[in-house]
Amino acid sequence: MDSDMKLGDAFFNWLQMHIVSHARPDDEAAKDTLDFFALILREDHGVSQLTILNEEDPARIWIEYEQEGEYHRHCFDRESAEKLLDDINSNPIYNNQ
Repeated sequence: MDSDMKLGDAFFNWLQMHIVSHARPDDEAAKDTLDFFALILREDHGVSQLTILNEEDPARIWIEYEQEGEYHRHCFDRESAEKLLDDINSNPIYNNQ
């Protein structure tokens, strides 16, 4: 797979879909999209051991990952990362409950 997606964009998209998938466990499209971005991270960028850290930072979400045998951490703005879930939850088309 060669998506030409930048590493930071792939992480952000994966994180957004992780948040959506976790909040909506029955949403198969969210799970499939999460898997797609995980595949990009693995195959295009050599990322493995991708984890969201349980740090209770109200402003940021931290991820930890392995790349080329080294562990790294990266943070994302929490509000930006959670925006997709907020948008989905506020749209009645996606909320048939």
